[in-house]
Amino acid sequence: MKKITLITFGILLNFISFSQNFISEIKAFEKQDSLSMPETGQVLLVGSSTFRLWTTSKEDLADYPTINRGFGGSQISDVNFYFDRIVSKYQPKMILLYAGDNDLAAGESPESIFDDFKIFADKVRNQLPKTKIAFCSIRPSIARTNLRDKQQAVNQLIRDYCKSNKKLQFINFYNDFFLPNGDIMPDIFVSDQLHLNKKGYEIWAATTRKFLKKRFKK
Repeated sequence: MKKITLITFGILLNFISFSQNFISEIKAFEKQDSLSMPETGQVLLVGSSTFRLWTTSKEDLADYPTINRGFGGSQISDVNFYFDRIVSKYQPKMILLYAGDNDLAAGESPESIFDDFKIFADKVRNQLPKTKIAFCSIRPSIARTNLRDKQQAVNQLIRDYCKSNKKLQFINFYNDFFLPNGDIMPDIFVSDQLHLNKKGYEIWAATTRKFLKKRFKK
């Protein structure tokens, strides 16, 4: 029993230590808030670098009030860890969550990622009962072609779960980035073949606007 407890404690310490890697970004968000706290009732973009590097999100979603709190390299468990500091404090009307891709790259299973999403959804339900969640499907990339099957497995698990609650939505970006022959578009990434370039974000933005037009009421 003591051995199991020590192992569990060690895992917890590793998780806390890893999550602390993002503390400088979290503090940067808090400094922004101290200078100008965003109004409540907005669309909160939270998750990993697909959001962090979407530097034109304000302009691309100009018809909607948005707050971007993406932090690069993060996993869903990191968003859960910092929930009070980057989610609940803003009292958003809707949350767009993009995460899961880094989780897979770090060796997490689709089932584990799904469990982390359910923890996130529970946090929102308990602390922000009027807030809706839209999970942005994990998107493909050339750099992570080997993870395509697992990406689709995560997407399917969360898509099915979202059908069980009217406050949970699923935005399917996955198919937007393929050519008719089934190949991933080669010209939508920066040099690392992972992160989106301008053309990639134009596709991403168009799908997001289409979703918000139907689902977000000002």
